Amino acid sequence: MSRGMSRTFSREFKLSAVHRMLSGENVSGLARELRVLRKDLYKWRDNFRAHGPEGLRNRGRPRKSASVASAAAAPTASADELTRAKQHIAELERKIGQQHVELDFFRQALRQVRGTRRPSDGSGATASTPSSRR
Repeated sequence: MSRGMSRTFSREFKLSAVHRMLSGENVSGLARELRVLRKDLYKWRDNFRAHGPEGLRNRGRPRKSASVASAAAAPTASADELTRAKQHIAELERKIGQQHVELDFFRQALRQVRGTRRPSDGSGATASTPSSRR
């Protein structure tokens, strides 16, 4: 494609290209086949990952209905994220509590093992294991 000429791609075209790219298709080969710059494919992919299909809109000013719909969907998405984050925090706190219980158990077991061993450093006492020296 010559410099200065710009092509406009539909959202469906971009979405198809991004799906092919995400499915593991070779990006250089895909760019050659579609006659698109590789950097544009990566830009479309990044926009898709960040904003979903809305990130692949056509050039120009977005339609009024689309901007109103996306603004109405934004609080719902953030509420869902907040709920997921709270659930993740609760799960992590539960795991921390479980680790504290296990740590207390092992500390107690270590105290019991230390208490039942025979002293090896006392005067006249025999060592808990025989010496390897002769």
